[in-house]
Amino acid sequence: MVPEKLTDLLHTNYRSDLNMFVGRWGYQPATELLSRAYELLKDNALANGCRFWLQDIRRRTFNDPVITNWLLTEYFPQMSAQLGGRLRVAYLTGPDLLAAIRSMPNFLPPAPTMISLTLSPFSVPKVMLCNGCNRSRSASWS
Repeated sequence: MVPEKLTDLLHTNYRSDLNMFVGRWGYQPATELLSRAYELLKDNALANGCRFWLQDIRRRTFNDPVITNWLLTEYFPQMSAQLGGRLRVAYLTGPDLLAAIRSMPNFLPPAPTMISLTLSPFSVPKVMLCNGCNRSRSASWS
Protein backbone atom coordinates (compact mmCIF):
# COMPACT_ATOMS: atom_id res chain seq x y z
CA MET A 1 0.00 0.00 0.00
CA VAL A 2 1.34 3.44 -0.95
CA PRO A 3 1.13 5.94 1.94
CA GLU A 4 -1.10 8.91 1.30
CA LYS A 5 0.67 12.24 0.85
CA LEU A 6 -0.61 15.11 2.93
CA THR A 7 0.14 17.58 0.14
CA ASP A 8 -2.17 15.65 -2.20
CA LEU A 9 -4.92 15.63 0.40
CA LEU A 10 -4.91 19.24 1.57
CA HIS A 11 -3.81 22.45 -0.12
CA THR A 12 -3.71 25.51 2.10
CA ASN A 13 -3.41 29.15 1.18
CA TYR A 14 -3.56 32.34 3.22
CA ARG A 15 -5.31 35.15 1.33
CA SER A 16 -3.87 38.30 2.89
CA ASP A 17 -6.13 40.47 0.70
CA LEU A 18 -9.16 38.86 2.37
CA ASN A 19 -7.57 37.91 5.71
CA MET A 20 -8.85 34.41 5.01
CA PHE A 21 -7.22 31.03 5.38
CA VAL A 22 -8.35 28.61 2.65
CA GLY A 23 -8.07 24.83 2.83
CA ARG A 24 -8.93 22.74 -0.23
CA TRP A 25 -9.38 19.04 0.41
CA GLY A 26 -8.40 16.91 -2.60
CA TYR A 27 -10.21 13.69 -1.70
CA GLN A 28 -11.84 11.70 1.10
CA PRO A 29 -8.93 10.58 3.30
CA ALA A 30 -8.63 7.57 5.54
CA THR A 31 -9.72 8.57 9.05
CA GLU A 32 -6.19 7.98 10.33
CA LEU A 33 -4.86 10.76 8.09
CA LEU A 34 -7.29 13.42 9.31
CA SER A 35 -5.38 14.28 12.49
CA ARG A 36 -2.24 14.99 10.43
CA ALA A 37 -4.27 17.14 8.03
CA TYR A 38 -5.75 19.15 10.89
CA GLU A 39 -2.25 19.63 12.33
CA LEU A 40 -1.24 21.12 8.97
CA LEU A 41 -4.26 23.43 9.11
CA LYS A 42 -3.32 24.45 12.65
CA ASP A 43 0.30 25.17 11.80
CA ASN A 44 -0.58 27.28 8.76
CA ALA A 45 -3.37 29.21 10.50
CA LEU A 46 -1.13 30.00 13.47
CA ALA A 47 1.71 31.06 11.17
CA ASN A 48 -0.64 33.61 9.58
CA GLY A 49 -2.60 34.48 12.73
CA CYS A 50 -5.87 34.03 10.86
CA ARG A 51 -9.21 33.25 12.55
CA PHE A 52 -11.26 33.28 9.33
CA TRP A 53 -11.24 29.96 7.49
CA LEU A 54 -12.86 28.72 4.30
CA GLN A 55 -12.73 24.95 3.96
CA ASP A 56 -13.55 23.50 0.55
CA ILE A 57 -14.63 19.93 1.32
CA ARG A 58 -16.56 19.29 -1.89
CA ARG A 59 -14.37 16.28 -2.69
CA ARG A 60 -14.99 14.69 0.69
CA THR A 61 -17.85 12.24 1.00
CA PHE A 62 -18.03 11.37 4.68
CA ASN A 63 -17.78 13.12 8.06
CA ASP A 64 -16.53 10.74 10.71
CA PRO A 65 -18.63 11.29 13.87
CA VAL A 66 -15.62 10.80 16.18
CA ILE A 67 -13.53 13.35 14.26
CA THR A 68 -16.48 15.77 14.14
CA ASN A 69 -16.90 15.52 17.92
CA TRP A 70 -13.15 16.08 18.43
CA LEU A 71 -13.26 19.14 16.14
CA LEU A 72 -16.18 20.68 17.99
CA THR A 73 -15.08 19.92 21.55
CA GLU A 74 -11.29 20.20 21.38
CA TYR A 75 -9.74 21.37 18.12
CA PHE A 76 -11.83 24.46 17.33
CA PRO A 77 -11.88 25.75 20.94
CA GLN A 78 -8.09 25.30 21.18
CA MET A 79 -7.60 27.12 17.88
CA SER A 80 -9.77 29.99 19.09
CA ALA A 81 -7.71 30.30 22.25
CA GLN A 82 -4.41 30.15 20.35
CA LEU A 83 -5.56 32.71 17.77
CA GLY A 84 -6.92 35.09 20.39
CA GLY A 85 -10.57 35.23 19.34
CA ARG A 86 -13.53 33.35 17.98
CA LEU A 87 -12.67 31.06 15.08
CA ARG A 88 -14.94 31.54 12.06
CA VAL A 89 -15.13 28.55 9.73
CA ALA A 90 -17.18 28.33 6.53
CA TYR A 91 -17.49 25.14 4.49
CA LEU A 92 -18.08 24.55 0.81
CA THR A 93 -19.64 21.12 0.52
CA GLY A 94 -21.19 18.95 -2.15
CA PRO A 95 -24.90 18.16 -2.05
CA ASP A 96 -24.51 14.52 -0.97
CA LEU A 97 -22.24 15.34 1.98
CA LEU A 98 -24.49 18.24 2.98
CA ALA A 99 -27.52 15.93 3.00
CA ALA A 100 -25.58 13.41 5.11
CA ILE A 101 -24.55 16.11 7.59
CA ARG A 102 -28.10 17.42 7.87
CA SER A 103 -29.44 13.92 8.49
CA MET A 104 -27.11 13.28 11.45
CA PRO A 105 -29.03 12.99 14.74
CA ASN A 106 -27.05 15.76 16.45
CA PHE A 107 -27.29 18.25 13.57
CA LEU A 108 -28.37 21.73 14.64
CA PRO A 109 -29.69 24.06 11.94
CA PRO A 110 -28.02 27.48 11.67
CA ALA A 111 -28.97 30.02 14.30
CA PRO A 112 -31.40 32.74 13.17
CA THR A 113 -28.60 35.32 13.30
CA MET A 114 -26.52 33.52 10.68
CA ILE A 115 -25.89 35.22 7.36
CA SER A 116 -26.95 33.44 4.19
CA LEU A 117 -25.68 34.25 0.73
CA THR A 118 -28.12 33.94 -2.13
CA LEU A 119 -26.86 33.78 -5.71
CA SER A 120 -28.88 33.67 -8.88
CA PRO A 121 -27.47 33.50 -12.40
CA PHE A 122 -26.21 36.79 -13.78
CA SER A 123 -27.02 38.83 -10.69
CA VAL A 124 -25.16 40.66 -7.99
CA PRO A 125 -25.14 38.55 -4.82
CA LYS A 126 -27.42 39.70 -2.03
CA VAL A 127 -26.80 39.01 1.60
CA MET A 128 -29.82 38.32 3.75
CA LEU A 129 -29.48 39.02 7.44
CA CYS A 130 -31.53 36.22 8.93
CA ASN A 131 -32.34 37.86 12.26
CA GLY A 132 -36.07 37.90 11.84
CA CYS A 133 -36.16 40.84 9.46
CA ASN A 134 -36.50 40.96 5.69
CA ARG A 135 -33.78 43.53 5.03
CA SER A 136 -31.15 42.62 2.50
CA ARG A 137 -28.00 44.38 1.42
CA SER A 138 -25.84 44.21 -1.62
CA ALA A 139 -22.46 42.55 -1.48
CA SER A 140 -20.79 45.87 -0.63
CA TRP A 141 -21.35 45.25 3.12
CA SER A 142 -22.00 48.95 3.69
